[in-house]
Amino acid sequence: MEAAGEGQGESLADGMDDVARGGPCCPFYHEAIELVGRRWTGAILAVLMDRPMRFSEVGQAVPELSDRLLSARMKELEARGIVQRTVYSGPPVRVEYSLSEMGRELGPTLSQLQEWAQRWLSRHSAV
Repeated sequence: MEAAGEGQGESLADGMDDVARGGPCCPFYHEAIELVGRRWTGAILAVLMDRPMRFSEVGQAVPELSDRLLSARMKELEARGIVQRTVYSGPPVRVEYSLSEMGRELGPTLSQLQEWAQRWLSRHSAV
């Protein structure tokens, strides 16, 4: 049996070491990667880092993203507590989307991922 507090505060490197030794992948890490790594989700989060936006503004800021898929991703991110939907009474009624505290905490991670992508993927891009 684990002592109280054991396993808490484990770093990503510790978790990755477990995987390298053939151990299981941390389920929370896996869930986070699957959530943020879904098609268009990273781009949506990146544009919302700057400021709250209306649905159409998010759609314009992320080229080639359909309204149907944007709607599905926004609903998913809202249900997970990453995005907040705020309705302002009108007329006209206005709806804005912003990142919650949970979503804003992804900022440094997304910035590091962008730096990594620019450093490495620009050299090896198939685009």
